[in-house]
Amino acid sequence: MLFKVIYSVLFVLTSVNCCLSAGISSNIRCLQTEKTALLQFKQGLVDESNVLASWETGKDCCEWRGITCSNETGHVVTLDLYYNSSDVYNVETPLSGVIAPSLLELPYLTYLDLSFNNFKGKIPKFIGSLSRLKHLKLAGASLSGPIPPQLGNLSSLYALDLAWNFVTFENLEWLSHLSSLRYLNMSGLNFSEVVNWPESISKLPSLVELQLSSCNLPNVELSSLSFVNSSNSLEVLELSYNFLNLSIFYWMANVSTNLVHIGLAGDQLQGPFPDVFANMVSLVSLDLSYNKLEGRIPKSFRNLCNLELLNLLENKLSDRLEDSVENLSCAQDTLESLSLSGNLFSGSFPDNLTRFSSLKELYIDGTNVSGSLPESFQPLSQLRSLSLVLNQFTGSLPDFTGLSLLRQLFISKNQLNGSIPESIGQLSSLEDLDLSWNSLNGVVTEVHFSNLSRLNSLDFSHNPLSFNLSSDWTPPFQIKSLGLDSCKVGPAFPKWIQTQTKLTSLYMSDAEISDSIPDKFWDLSSSLFELNLSMNQIHGKLPNLSTKNSTFFSLDLSSNRLDGPLPPFPSSVAILLLSKNMLSGPLSSFCETETPNLFNLDLSENQLSGELPSCWMQFQGLFSLNMAKNNFFGKIPSSLGYLKNAALLRLHDNNLSGELPSLENCTELRVVDLGANKLSGEIPTWIGPSLTKLLVLRLR
Repeated sequence: MLFKVIYSVLFVLTSVNCCLSAGISSNIRCLQTEKTALLQFKQGLVDESNVLASWETGKDCCEWRGITCSNETGHVVTLDLYYNSSDVYNVETPLSGVIAPSLLELPYLTYLDLSFNNFKGKIPKFIGSLSRLKHLKLAGASLSGPIPPQLGNLSSLYALDLAWNFVTFENLEWLSHLSSLRYLNMSGLNFSEVVNWPESISKLPSLVELQLSSCNLPNVELSSLSFVNSSNSLEVLELSYNFLNLSIFYWMANVSTNLVHIGLAGDQLQGPFPDVFANMVSLVSLDLSYNKLEGRIPKSFRNLCNLELLNLLENKLSDRLEDSVENLSCAQDTLESLSLSGNLFSGSFPDNLTRFSSLKELYIDGTNVSGSLPESFQPLSQLRSLSLVLNQFTGSLPDFTGLSLLRQLFISKNQLNGSIPESIGQLSSLEDLDLSWNSLNGVVTEVHFSNLSRLNSLDFSHNPLSFNLSSDWTPPFQIKSLGLDSCKVGPAFPKWIQTQTKLTSLYMSDAEISDSIPDKFWDLSSSLFELNLSMNQIHGKLPNLSTKNSTFFSLDLSSNRLDGPLPPFPSSVAILLLSKNMLSGPLSSFCETETPNLFNLDLSENQLSGELPSCWMQFQGLFSLNMAKNNFFGKIPSSLGYLKNAALLRLHDNNLSGELPSLENCTELRVVDLGANKLSGEIPTWIGPSLTKLLVLRLR
């Protein structure tokens, strides 16, 4: 977030020379030789989306897409055909083909960007002859083969981006000639054989930003190295997702005192947290997440007065949380994002944390911190996200007055009790609220939701809360995900849920509902993806959901009092759990609608009867099939032999008869329970050789 701003500033700085001369004068047109060169370049490209439709011979090439000319000479200075792969609305396909040498006829070219296209060739050697080039960006262009050392001839180069290609190299000797280089991104390239990478990088005296994420950097000893020609220019150092050791910290301490961003996430750093930050007074952003650092936040952090982002997620820090936070005190006016989740801190919620008045994001999940929460979070009025999940907090929830900017509030899986404060209903910016898995009690009323017009997700599950909402209440929000498991919602099925037309996920299991499901509720099934109403006393019949344009993936209505026949279900359903109801009649309708995605089917403990259908070849993705404790009779259909992915097959406690059909193709079976039926014949000889993964077999 914050370091993206840093990157943007650096890009502006490195691009300024290019852009100052860009533009089109009404009297200046592009040169014919350069137009011809560009048209020859176009001929080597495969342009399926007609991206270069504006590249017509009858038009001034300075007006073509991706081209910028000098407003003084008409020379082409920029060729920018960057493909924006991150834009979900981009319907164009990337360019492919060959990068033609006709670009050599653009002698004043200073900016070349072909990133995220699909060239699938080598980086052309001739690029090293574009002597005025200041920006070369070929990231994600599917390029392969060795990096041509001729790139070392580009002595004027400010920015080089070769990230996320398939290129190879044995050394970085060619880099040392790029004395003007300020930005280098080689993320995603394989550095595993380049043991001298630190020395090569250290020979770049003007380097401001270094991006080497996910490079498989070899684990070399760095503590004795420094930037040989360094002038403290380096400001951004991003080395995340490599395999480094703690010597990287001592190297950084000698590299530059002007470091603004350090990224060492996921680098397998293990051992005591080095106390080397005393001189890094310019540091704004530090990401050390997903490592194995131990101990406390170092005391040298007390010098980091400009720190805005600190991410220590998933380490092994074990100090008293309050003491570690105290070492951040110099940044109490600047720190905006603090992530301490997944560590081993002890103690209570630090009172000194409420002094950090600029905090926008605070994450302290899964740290075993205990005790009560502050009475109020009002001093942290800038908070956008607050997450305190999976700790051992006790007592009541704090007053949330004054947190008008808060968007995410997650305090689930603690030991909080008492009622939910009505001030939570005044969090007008709130989008996601999760208080599940506590011991909160009391009554939930309309007041708790009065100003939550932006709410997208709500989870109060597994709290003994009682809902007292008027039958004609219409919420101010249109929610997408709702969790009310083990809350006291009933006895009536809540009418207000029927107003939620954007609902995709509804969990309302064990909610003391003893009503029927209103017909109008099923009209929401065109948006519902997950529905769990299990363990209630819901009665009535199920409608034909295959006719309602339903999009269910998971449907759990088990442990209710539903009766009547089993209706057809939508083809989208993958998990269908209807056990422990009073459904009756045959399964004849089950084959009427194809459900090719069906993965888990549980119809056990109902009153279903008749012969089992013979359409199981339609459900070859089925993993678990349970139709036990019904009144089925007749033979087990041979089409069950098509369930080659099934691991569990339970048909016990029915009236099935005859011999067991061949299941020798069902080689993934772990559990087969056909007991308490009327099967006859010998135990098949194929069971041992074919069902080698079988753990449970019951035939009697």
